[in-house]
Amino acid sequence: MNKGIQIAQGKTKVLYEQPGQPDVLVVAQTDAISAGDGAKRDVIPGKGRLAAQTTARVFRLLNLCGLPSHYLSGGEDDDNNEMLVRRCNMIPLEVVVRGVAAGSLVRRNPGLQKGALLVPRMVEFFLKDDANHDPLIDPESIVAKGIASPAEIGAMSEMARITFDILSHAWRKKDTLLVDLKIEFGRLTGGENQGMLVIADVIDNDSWRIWPQAREDLMLDKQLYRNLDAASPEELERIKGAYENVADLVGSFPQMRPGMVAVICDGPEYVDSSNRLVQSLQMFGLPTVRHVASSIKTPGYVLQLVQQLDATFARLLFVSVGEPNSALRDMLDNATTNPVFHYSGTPEQVAMRCAKTLAMEDTVLFGRTLLMQTNSRSAIMQADAGVNAAVPPNSTLA
Repeated sequence: MNKGIQIAQGKTKVLYEQPGQPDVLVVAQTDAISAGDGAKRDVIPGKGRLAAQTTARVFRLLNLCGLPSHYLSGGEDDDNNEMLVRRCNMIPLEVVVRGVAAGSLVRRNPGLQKGALLVPRMVEFFLKDDANHDPLIDPESIVAKGIASPAEIGAMSEMARITFDILSHAWRKKDTLLVDLKIEFGRLTGGENQGMLVIADVIDNDSWRIWPQAREDLMLDKQLYRNLDAASPEELERIKGAYENVADLVGSFPQMRPGMVAVICDGPEYVDSSNRLVQSLQMFGLPTVRHVASSIKTPGYVLQLVQQLDATFARLLFVSVGEPNSALRDMLDNATTNPVFHYSGTPEQVAMRCAKTLAMEDTVLFGRTLLMQTNSRSAIMQADAGVNAAVPPNSTLA
């Protein structure tokens, strides 16, 4: 990539300006690996390429799900270990999400059994301070030090949990348990979204614990290096093999596999309702096909449609739109092996049911569903805050 002057260097990466684009940086991954806040350090030739690949592939997945990140492009073999990212003012925190008890959490909590599942997910903040070994910091102290506002702490916690759940879903498809995850955040320095909070830095094999078959002895992550007293060339090569394996697995994470939603109207009077449903389905990126039929007047055509659609689409579900006691839903349900829903409730509720069903095998759709649910909850909380803020000081609530 075309790079400008170097502006920063970390333990495993170097940042450069992008000529002509002040709001864009080039992140170059190095071959270094370190542990103990840099106390132990080695070089594994080719690690930078693997770190760039893993990070780019993870961020592309998160971007497809709709999460805000600084990633723009790059990171593959022909990019010289480099990615283009939006420039951020980094928040000096590491946000750790834990789904399984391991690492420092167990050391700090002797009564907690290693390997225990943590439900709900636990979110912890650590101050980036190598000299003091990145100490744990509570939200109140983060606010008191002026590092982040309460709203930003809430947003980081929510985005970190969603990121963990998306990656956990993807790793489960590889028969691998995501134990914990470390991510960082920054505020965009320019552009129309200046100041917006985004997921930043890197998410590579140094950022998580992953246990294939839920077995710690099969780990593929940086803990392999942390566990070494001294790294021999043979051990470093073994670690590189694990990193290559992880980069390949992440590269095969399921991208969006759009399932088709067939919306069948039980007569022309339901076309308007189907239009509203299609708009809601499009919010998830779900493609649709629509037909008008009648369970009473054209039952043969209904069966013909089902046969044609079943033969055309590999991932398909049906939605019948009509009266609650219409026979259309039962006709569809008995004519196909694919899921069938009836349009009941709001179009948003029906679309969510469709998305959840298809998300079982689609990590991108799974992430979009999580994000949609989070936004719905946020809208309710904001409305509640607005209602209470509007109450005159001397009035009382019934």
